[in-house]
Amino acid sequence: MRLVIARCQVNYVGRLTAHLPMANRLLLIKADGSVSIHSDDRAYKPLNWMSPPCWLIQDPGVWTVQNKAGEKLVITLEEVMHDSAHELGPEPGLVKDGVEAHLQELLAEHIATLGEGYTLVRREYPTAIGPVDIMARDGAGAAVAVEIKRRGEIDGVEQLTRYLELLNRDPLLSPVKGVFAAQIIKPQARTLAEDRGIRCVTLDYDALRGIESDEFRLF
Repeated sequence: MRLVIARCQVNYVGRLTAHLPMANRLLLIKADGSVSIHSDDRAYKPLNWMSPPCWLIQDPGVWTVQNKAGEKLVITLEEVMHDSAHELGPEPGLVKDGVEAHLQELLAEHIATLGEGYTLVRREYPTAIGPVDIMARDGAGAAVAVEIKRRGEIDGVEQLTRYLELLNRDPLLSPVKGVFAAQIIKPQARTLAEDRGIRCVTLDYDALRGIESDEFRLF
């Protein structure tokens, strides 16, 4: 991972246009090729980013990050205050709560719990910011990203929102809908999810465990 702290401005050119005026920012260039621009607030969410596959062209004073769709992040550097690279090594992945991991396994086996016609694409669907618990298709064939929690809180909704923002940049997947599934969903989390167009599903762990799996059934 490469960490650059610089005074810079950023212009995004693509389906929309966006401009970040000159200011001090942190630029993250990861081994997977992704580039993200961060400020000293907004917690974990970048101001702008480009997900892989993309490539970085470094000219004096100007960096251009471009993806295969022709979208560009043009970063104009006024001053570089820090530039370092670090090898982080293999990522062991997130170790989930046992019940939460089992919920994911059960829901993947019985994906029709989410609705008639749902089909499983895969568990732990990879993205540049972490794996989506389940990627599925609904009865109409639309992509659906599912985030699973034992206890559904606002942080989980924010996590799914970040996945959806990223996935919806992929023209092969977009539009991607979201489902927030948990054993218990707090009212505040449900309100936030519904406001963002995310469907909430309450999972009955005991009922899912009692359903006979048809994963290996031939008829």
